[in-house]
Amino acid sequence: MTVKPPTPILDRVAGPADLKGMSQTDLTLLARDLREEVISVVAQTGGHLGSSLGVVELTVALHAVFNTPFDKLVWDVSHQCYPHKILTGRRDRMHTLRQGGGLAGFCKRTESEYDAFGAGHSSTSISAALGFAVGRDMGQPTGDAIAVIGDGSISAGMAYEALNNAGHEKRRLFVILNDNEMSIAPPVGAMSKYLSGLYHETPLGKLKDMAEDFEAALPGPIREGARRARQLVTGFPGGGTLFEELGFDYIGPIDGHDMGQLLTVLRAARARASGPVLIHVCTVKGKGYQPAERSADRGHGVSKFDVASGAQKKSSSNAPSYTKVFGQTLTDEAARDAKIVGVTAAMPSGTGLDILQDRFPKRVFDVGIAEQHAVTFAGGMAASGLKPFVAIYSTFLQRGYDQIVHDVVLQKLPVRFCVDRAGLVGADGSTHAGAFDVAFLSNLPGMVVMGAGDEAELRHMVATAAAYDEGPISFRYPRGEGMGVEMPERGQILEIGKGRVVREGSKVALLSFGAPLVDCLAAADALEARGVSVTVADARFAKPLDTDLIARLAKEHEALITVEHGAEGGFGALVLHWLARTGRLDRGLAIRTMTLPDAFIEQGSPAEMYAEAQLTAQDIAATALQALGVAPGQFGQASA
Repeated sequence: MTVKPPTPILDRVAGPADLKGMSQTDLTLLARDLREEVISVVAQTGGHLGSSLGVVELTVALHAVFNTPFDKLVWDVSHQCYPHKILTGRRDRMHTLRQGGGLAGFCKRTESEYDAFGAGHSSTSISAALGFAVGRDMGQPTGDAIAVIGDGSISAGMAYEALNNAGHEKRRLFVILNDNEMSIAPPVGAMSKYLSGLYHETPLGKLKDMAEDFEAALPGPIREGARRARQLVTGFPGGGTLFEELGFDYIGPIDGHDMGQLLTVLRAARARASGPVLIHVCTVKGKGYQPAERSADRGHGVSKFDVASGAQKKSSSNAPSYTKVFGQTLTDEAARDAKIVGVTAAMPSGTGLDILQDRFPKRVFDVGIAEQHAVTFAGGMAASGLKPFVAIYSTFLQRGYDQIVHDVVLQKLPVRFCVDRAGLVGADGSTHAGAFDVAFLSNLPGMVVMGAGDEAELRHMVATAAAYDEGPISFRYPRGEGMGVEMPERGQILEIGKGRVVREGSKVALLSFGAPLVDCLAAADALEARGVSVTVADARFAKPLDTDLIARLAKEHEALITVEHGAEGGFGALVLHWLARTGRLDRGLAIRTMTLPDAFIEQGSPAEMYAEAQLTAQDIAATALQALGVAPGQFGQASA
């Protein structure tokens, strides 16, 4: 058993106020203790390790210098917030991190007054911080606003919009650019190259004076370095950086693991700033824990692990993950069709496109954290005659919705949307739940919407999408392992808008869209054991609907139950609309639609979350009996 190292300085900290009287030496030792605590916690719970380790010193320095929670500290994405949570009174609950009823893995306003703004998606922090700054200037009881944003997140358009607006407003605002040259995947694009250039071309650092007298207030060696660096950093003809051109005073880059530099710069900035300031801090993702530093993703998202070795304790399964099935199947299709290309928004390994990238590196495009651009970029490729597969998690695809509507669907461009992490996703909680894609894609004219009932169906849907050139098409699939079904050697091209009957019965029809298929089959077993004859059908398509199948199910059964892992307004609503339009509800058909509830479900295991959503096999069986007029207490008394 690994013995947890002692944390004597951290043990003296109940909250940020305890940092105010500490010396620089004690704050440095506190950072050491805090790093050990983060490693110990995440070893037990799993989670975002590398990003949290990278901001340990920065977190200590920010809470030591600023007056939180009166001053508003806004963490972008907030997957790096574990040190922040430990320092803000939640240390004793960190063992509940990302578990049902426990602490969230991201910042959450309802959890603590120190979590100024909730997050989970990237590139929102500067906009929110500017909102706090305006509130302060209009008399609201709030102090300084500080946004901490990574070099990957700052590449997104929303961050630039906020920088531009903040520069125009000229309000006192602090943006900390946490530059670790590593987002979830190694960052791409001109901004990453620009930031790296700032760091590598100015080894002495650049400490621009925020006002004419700021430079004079710096210690001698730093003051001289600042003057020399000013001459070296010439991002624009005027001699300033991009950030200065946007209206910010730029300070940096500085060493984000040097407590002395951090305290000096933050204190000076806080004392002197009158307008927007950007402080460029260079850090190492996974800092201080060698297994994370050596990892390709710097320990971005880990399961429980052994501290001594870094070995992760992942559950074993004979079934492949849906993501791997997608990546391998797309690669196989790409080997047969040179027009197939892949597009991802900073998630090649998370989406399985790294498999295609390894074999055909010039045919995968990682656009960075820029989902809107990814969609329109793919639209342009489709218009050129290529076959783009855009692999984006359901929760992140929401960010590109206008582009889906205007730049793809309206023009009937054959972009293939590969919607990973559909449904509830477990420990990442409500910010990452794939709840809405069925509804927001199905209401678009001409969009084909598929849902994979198992991993073999996913293989068929990749092949179907590759062969479909009439317009946009999507297919959704859940996180985690498949069902262990027999896999076809090659995917079959499905007939558009046609489902399948998996199991024949006569009294109740369970019509599944996508992943609930396995629970529908289990519910059918439970109902059959009680004498209720059940048909189980796999819709395959939410749009276009298989109306022949639905008509048959409605005609031949006393009750029809639709089941989906999506919000209200999705598949079940489409079925109801069609039944109502065609008069098939007039004869008294008992129909129920089972969807996710009209609420956000907090983190837990997927099983716990679906139980809370009342979408388990037992819930499906109980709903079927209720539709037949059998009370739950009479379960087992129904007859065929």
